[in-house]
Amino acid sequence: MENFFLAIGLILGFLVLLCLYRGIFGPTVLDRIISISVIGTKTTIILALMGFIYGRMDMFVDISIAYALLNFIATLAAAKFFRTRKSIIPGAKYFKEREVK
Repeated sequence: MENFFLAIGLILGFLVLLCLYRGIFGPTVLDRIISISVIGTKTTIILALMGFIYGRMDMFVDISIAYALLNFIATLAAAKFFRTRKSIIPGAKYFKEREVK
């Protein structure tokens, strides 16, 4: 059974690398935010799998829940920051000067 969890962990690690590529070379800021959020979710699952492998589910579940909460808050904060900057909206200018009346 440990080999099964180890194989799933390796597959998830490979999927994290694919999401990391999208996070680095994503065409928009929204793609980057989503890919980093997906990496955080996969990391949470990998932590739970590590708990199964080591037989310490109580400790690893606590760590994964805390990590998932931090991931969720960071994703909301980044989305809010880029939404107020209007750089997340397609067609918006990154450095748009304000008109003075």
